[in-house]
Amino acid sequence: MELGYTMKNSILSIMIVVITLLVGKGFAHEGHIKNDASNLAVSLVFDQQGQLWRAHVLDGFVFVDQSSDRGKTFSKHVKVNQRPQKIAAKGEERPKIAIAPNGDVYLTWTQGLSKPSSGYIWFSRSSDGGEHFDEPMIVHQDRAEITHRFDALNVAPNGVITVAWVDERDLALAEITKDRSAGAAIYYARSFDRGATFEKEQKLADSSCECCRIAMTNKPDGTAVAMWRHVFEGGERDHMIAEVPKAGMVPQLNRATFGHWKINGCPHHGGALAIGENASGWWGYHLAYFDGKDKKPGLYYSRMDGNAWVTSPAKKFGNHTQQARYPTVLSMGDKVWLAWLETGADNMNKVMGLTSLDGGKTWSDAGILLNAGLQTDDPQLLQFKETVFLVVNTKEGLKVRALQ
Repeated sequence: MELGYTMKNSILSIMIVVITLLVGKGFAHEGHIKNDASNLAVSLVFDQQGQLWRAHVLDGFVFVDQSSDRGKTFSKHVKVNQRPQKIAAKGEERPKIAIAPNGDVYLTWTQGLSKPSSGYIWFSRSSDGGEHFDEPMIVHQDRAEITHRFDALNVAPNGVITVAWVDERDLALAEITKDRSAGAAIYYARSFDRGATFEKEQKLADSSCECCRIAMTNKPDGTAVAMWRHVFEGGERDHMIAEVPKAGMVPQLNRATFGHWKINGCPHHGGALAIGENASGWWGYHLAYFDGKDKKPGLYYSRMDGNAWVTSPAKKFGNHTQQARYPTVLSMGDKVWLAWLETGADNMNKVMGLTSLDGGKTWSDAGILLNAGLQTDDPQLLQFKETVFLVVNTKEGLKVRALQ
């Protein structure tokens, strides 16, 4: 621990570290799909007209509604799946919503199956402004009752849909062949016809962490990019980044973080990813993530050069003694926003934030962006035209604040 870091502070520090230090992989892989009743886990996105769309789960169904007044009121919600499922809607797992350039509405979610940690990734779309949704489909051809979970949904400017997830089909095979090197992996499937069909899924990488969400963004040319927590040699759990390759090409994997955190369990704490651009054009990526490194655990930010695949020295941010957690990052040219949750001694949650005006090279002091109460979901940063919004779902309702 850091010099002067007391036992009291370690108890107050982020719950994720405490949990993962006490449990192994078996426990860390559970607990995500125990209850799909209504809770605070939602996904939100603005469309090109400024409507705020929301996806949430209630009693085994995914619902979608929209707001024209920045989340103060919402339309009547529309049911997406017509048959109830055990749907993941907590923490690192929740339905995802995206709006295509032509206005189509896309949804993905994870259905929990009867075996522990098993699931299927589902997709549905609406081509009539969210009034009706097509019959949902499973995006992967593999239908074994194993882990297909932690779905991530990306829609490129050219309309290509990419769905990525954590998949353990190779681990299931390894148990038969006694291959101890195999484990969880990142798989993806793409649609080039507005979600009518998906190509057969492909593997992006072996050796992913088992229970951390995948972050995705796009290069200016539309290439989908994914970042995930990876299990490196020696059990180090840092982050990997890779572009989804063109057909017939081999994925090129690039280590993105270097905390060298060794832990026999999943942290349940995925990272955040945003494109890096300035007046000269695209240069790489902004990364925000949790690292449980022994001496300096907490939240970190770094830049990655997308041509040289070199990461800048990591900048620590947030108050670890107040459980700084679940960062989100958004960029608009040289301006970058970071937001994350912290919990004070009074158990009240607050959303903290930082701003950079020079592409993440220097940062403002941290400040409180929103007081979020006792119960709150992870913060989300959204963009509509030239305005950035902080959105967080709380027990008292959805809170929205314009940051620019």
